[in-house]
Amino acid sequence: MPIEMINIGFGNCLATARVVAVARADSSPLKRLIEKAWDENRVVDATSGRKTRSVMITDSNHIILSHQSPGTIRDKLIGRTDATDESDDEDLEAAR
Repeated sequence: MPIEMINIGFGNCLATARVVAVARADSSPLKRLIEKAWDENRVVDATSGRKTRSVMITDSNHIILSHQSPGTIRDKLIGRTDATDESDDEDLEAAR
């Protein structure tokens, strides 16, 4: 059985079956969750130095950080957008 993956930015991929939640990264509870996960070495930073806009929580209790918006990640997870689409990456690169 193949593993379904989505692009979460800059060529980084995430297994869709492992995602439990997708949330915005700017709330205080999420910031505390991320800080605790950093201390416990459970964070995967896929932002490539960009601002963290979304946080994915997996079934293994790992935290994945992405520069893509939670709405973009959600659309990829439910199939509204091409899972390999890197348009957000290209838009950011063009803005540089």
